[in-house]
Amino acid sequence: MNISVAKPKKATNITLSSDVLSEAKALGINISQACDQFLRDVVKREQARRWQAENAEFIAAYNEGVARDGLPLDAWRSF
Repeated sequence: MNISVAKPKKATNITLSSDVLSEAKALGINISQACDQFLRDVVKREQARRWQAENAEFIAAYNEGVARDGLPLDAWRSF
C-alpha cells in the first residue's frame, strides 16, 4: 500500500516553450504536477550520479577485492 503524504509546495515562476505549454494545456496535462515529477526524477538521477562519483574509489577497491579474494562469507553460502 502506497500512502502519500502531502508535502508543502512553493510557488515559483518558470519559463516554458509556448508551443509545448499550449499543447500540454490542450491535452489537459497538469503543468505543475508534470514539472514537479520531472524535477524529482532529475534530482534523483543527479543525486545517484554524484553518489557514484563520490564513492567510485571505494567501489573500485571493493570490486577489486572481490575479484581477487571472492565474496566475503562465500564459504558459508548455501546457494
